[in-house]
Amino acid sequence: MQWVVFSYSLPSGSSSTPRVTLWRRLRRLGAISPTGNAYILPSRDECLEAFQWLAREMTQAGGEALVMHVQQFEGLDEGQLASLFNQARQEEYAAVTEQLDELERQVAASDDPATLQSALDKIQRQYAEIARVDYFHSPQGPLVAGQLERLAQRLAPAGSPVPVIAPATVARYRDKRWVTRPRPHVDRLACAWLIRRYLNPRAVIRYAQRPEPGEIAFDMNEGEFSHQGNLCTFEVMLRAFTLDEVGLSFLAEIVHEIDLRDGRYQRPETSGVDAVLRGWYLADVSDAELETRGIALFEGLYKALATQVPGMAQPQDEATNSHSTTGQERE
Repeated sequence: MQWVVFSYSLPSGSSSTPRVTLWRRLRRLGAISPTGNAYILPSRDECLEAFQWLAREMTQAGGEALVMHVQQFEGLDEGQLASLFNQARQEEYAAVTEQLDELERQVAASDDPATLQSALDKIQRQYAEIARVDYFHSPQGPLVAGQLERLAQRLAPAGSPVPVIAPATVARYRDKRWVTRPRPHVDRLACAWLIRRYLNPRAVIRYAQRPEPGEIAFDMNEGEFSHQGNLCTFEVMLRAFTLDEVGLSFLAEIVHEIDLRDGRYQRPETSGVDAVLRGWYLADVSDAELETRGIALFEGLYKALATQVPGMAQPQDEATNSHSTTGQERE
């Protein structure tokens, strides 16, 4: 395995501001420093670029910086380095767990749901920042994610209906034709991506106001797959087909928030995805092009999450490469 290393020095008489700023940036990147002023990250494009920008900033502050590619460290093998990364993430996750434990105690004693939800949203954002740099999938990550989900359920409005989703099998729907409303937005685009990735990469997806005989309608009135309770269609399909990877759950949170805007989830990617989708609509992109772009968008997001979310399966390239044709119908 390869690594990128960032090393720097600042003039002894320089102010503390650049040092503090650098320390905070390195911490947000999830870098570790086994010794001295050398900081290590896995050799990924985004990590290399981040170190390169830091080196430029150090030079502008009057210091010196060096970014290196390293194949192997003397006295530290890959397993030991991964353990150091996981130890750092475990300490950060432990801090989140303490906050969640305290919030659970407050939930039992408080009758102010708005304040409690605000506190939970803040903790969720903190967790997302840690998960983003959890390069070696610390075992603490899924435990914290589960505690967050349980607490979110406790804070859900009393009496909220829990929809019962009928189970579905991939085999039954593999060769079906699909239909949804024209001008697909986030929920329908996410469902189209799910259909092509998990059910049939060459599925026919048509955009119309009414289904034809034999078609499976989704995100439409009286569609076989549509909103249920406070779940968007993408969430319903995930539950129906028992697609429960953590990464898909994160995708569902993004889709849910953009589609329903109920403030239930606080994923850091949400605002960016929302802005991209709004831009396509302002550009009056066709339905076929919206689907093509939407599938590429969710595929890229899926792959990005696959590098940082524990327990997530690697993407299936067959589905990824099979939707290059466009049109209102795809045979």
